[in-house]
Parts: sequence; C-alpha cells; structure tokens
Amino acid sequence: MTIGRFKAPHLSRRGLLAAGGGIGAAAIAGFPAIVHAETKEIVVGGAASMASWMNGTMGPAFEKAHGCKVVFEGTKSLVNLEKMQKNKGKQYLSVVLMDDPVMILAVQEGLLEKLTPAAIPNLAKTRPSAIHLDGMWSNYLQPWQGVATNTKELPAGIASWGDIYDPKFKSRVVVPSLQNTEGLANLVMAAHLETGKPIDKAQYEIDAGFKKIKTLKPNLLTIYTQIPQAFNLLEQGEAWIIPSAFSSVVVPREKAKAPIKMNVPKEGIFVGPAGVAMVKDGPAPDLARAFIDSLLSVEMQTKLLPETYAFPSNVGAPPPPGMAADVKVHSLDWQFVAKERAGWVARWDRDMAI
Repeated sequence: MTIGRFKAPHLSRRGLLAAGGGIGAAAIAGFPAIVHAETKEIVVGGAASMASWMNGTMGPAFEKAHGCKVVFEGTKSLVNLEKMQKNKGKQYLSVVLMDDPVMILAVQEGLLEKLTPAAIPNLAKTRPSAIHLDGMWSNYLQPWQGVATNTKELPAGIASWGDIYDPKFKSRVVVPSLQNTEGLANLVMAAHLETGKPIDKAQYEIDAGFKKIKTLKPNLLTIYTQIPQAFNLLEQGEAWIIPSAFSSVVVPREKAKAPIKMNVPKEGIFVGPAGVAMVKDGPAPDLARAFIDSLLSVEMQTKLLPETYAFPSNVGAPPPPGMAADVKVHSLDWQFVAKERAGWVARWDRDMAI
C-alpha cells in the first residue's frame, strides 16, 4: 500500500507481531493522524451558575464546530483569578468568564491577553461600552437590571426609577446594600435624578447620589445583602418594589408564575459586569480566540437569551423577549468603582442605617 508518496513494506501479521513495539511505536510517531488522533481541549473557567448553558448549549456547539473538548470549571471570579495567579507561566485555563472588577485585577497582574477584531471578528460587532481597557476583555451576555415589582400590588408596574421615591410607597421598597454588585445602580441613578446629568456622567457625582438616596429612607422596608430573603418579601407582598434587581433572579420566577415582574423604566436599564477574556500564555490560543468569537456572535447570543435571561452585547442580536429594541443601556465605569467602592460601602452603612 502507499501512504502519500511513500511505499510501506509488506508485512505479514506474524511479522508485524514479531517486530514488537518498535514498529508500532514508529508507526504512531510517524503517522499520528492515521493511527492516533490526539483530542484538542480547551479549559474555560467561569461561575458555577453558568454550568447549565455552558455544558448544555455553548460547549457542545463549539465542540462540534471545532472538533475539540470543552472542559468547564465552575467557581467564583476570585477563585479563577487565584488559579491564574498561581499558574503564571504554566497556565492551564485558556478562557475565563469573570466579573469586571476581577478582570481589572487580572489586567493589573498581566494575566490577560488583549482581544482584537482581527483575531476575534465579532469584537467589531460588540457594543463599544462592552469592550474594556482597549480590548483586554469584553462583556458578552449581561444580566440586566431594572425594577422588580409585585404584580398584585402594582399591576401597572413602575414607569421610572424616580417613582420609588414617591411617599405612597412608604415602607414598601427593598434595596440591595452597596456590598452587593446590583446595589451600585441605585446610587448612580440617584446621582442622575439629583443632578440631571446623563447617567454616564452622573456616575461620578457620588456625593449627589448619597444626598438623593438618603431621601428614600422613609420608603424602605429593609436593605438586603441576601437575595432570597428580599425576594420572598416581594413575592409575599410585604415589599412592592425592588429597584436594580437582576434579570437572572426575577425572570425565572416570573416565568414560574410568581406574582412579580421585571420593569424596564423610561431611563433605561443597567447591564451587569459579565466579562470574557483570554488567559495570557494559556494553552490552545487559537481555540481560545475561536471560543470567545463564538460567544460574542449573534447566533450564540440569540440562542442563549432564553437560558440566561441576559442582554446581548452584539449589536445585531435581539434584546430579551418583551424588551423594546431601542432601550437605553447603561454600563458602569468599573475601574472607578473598584477604586472607590470600599469608601462608598462604609458611607452607605453610616448614612443608610434604618
């Protein structure tokens, strides 16, 4: 027989066995594509809550398209950061999905590879506000924040973020602490309401934000750090409103016929800090770029919308079901947040005690 232009010598079965491992090893070394196919693999680190769509939709589709194996490690963003720190110079993760504040720390330590439209074409189709530090990471499908309401008590919902300050909602509003990521949107929106500045500018007017949000205290039933307890109050009707709630918390309960709904106020929504990045010096860099490109694509983001209850970053992907296509989308400056947040939390604990 011939392989390419080389002629293989004729060997009987007995002769082949007699030749032992030497010929077998030579065959494997010389012709790996024929007698031994090594499976390509990519290891992706993300949040444990992503496992259902990573292992059920994204991973299998990518494996089929690229003939590889996707291994998903679900944990917390800070744990992924720790893995990269400990394995610097010998990384085993190729891609990480982490919150933006943790991405900033990873960039500072030189753990991420810059993303470019040349290597990742769908980056050119991603909202500019979703691309950070000149391409060090990009947001993909982002949990969005609106105002959750009890449908029995407020069947018409809420039209504006400013409505929560109406005295008729005395002791009916529940807000997250600034210790919670979702709590920051309320402070920024308060700054916008106080100053009248556009939200992208108002987010730096923190003194104005605290001045306004302190006037909400008569309407507060409680301030939460644990999400389940807060939403129990909303579903039971003790609370009527939770501003800056995450879609990933509200929409599944809404679909399960709980008496709550997610409202998109006229000022728009905030999108959460869900980022994807390439690990510097990680294995399988070509697969890593292809994985990120797939996650940023219209096709994958559209397919994942019903599973993630999130807002897409690709400008060609549709908004979540029931949301207007021209909704205003706001992102926070997470570098600014990371630098100032500890002081804000201390001030919140002092000023907002009820």
